[in-house]
Amino acid sequence: MIESAFPILEVSDMAVALTFYRDTLGGVLTYSFPLEGGDPVYVSLAVGSSSLGIGFSEAPPPPGNVLLWFYVDDVDRVTAEAAAAGASVLEQPVDQAWGERTSLVADPFGTRIRLGAAIAPPPTEE
Repeated sequence: MIESAFPILEVSDMAVALTFYRDTLGGVLTYSFPLEGGDPVYVSLAVGSSSLGIGFSEAPPPPGNVLLWFYVDDVDRVTAEAAAAGASVLEQPVDQAWGERTSLVADPFGTRIRLGAAIAPPPTEE
């Protein structure tokens, strides 16, 4: 049976991916496999309590039906920082009826990322 799982994004530019996921979104580099004497072709990042793999591919397939969800401390600020780092903002931050503030961005490679945070206090039930 499955013991664990994690997504691996295939990207054509590892430097851009690291700038976005490590530097902009705060992922922590936990593993890097470089080509001999060169840049990494695979990295693992700790993103909160989860893991995200990023692998280099000269011709990655276009993003498909994958959506990453990241809980963040401030949806508005992280959305703005992601946009400044090359993300496309697909949905501006908005308060949702279920008690979270969310936005939707696409990373520089087109992968969709939902950013979310709890609203304090959550909406009351009627």
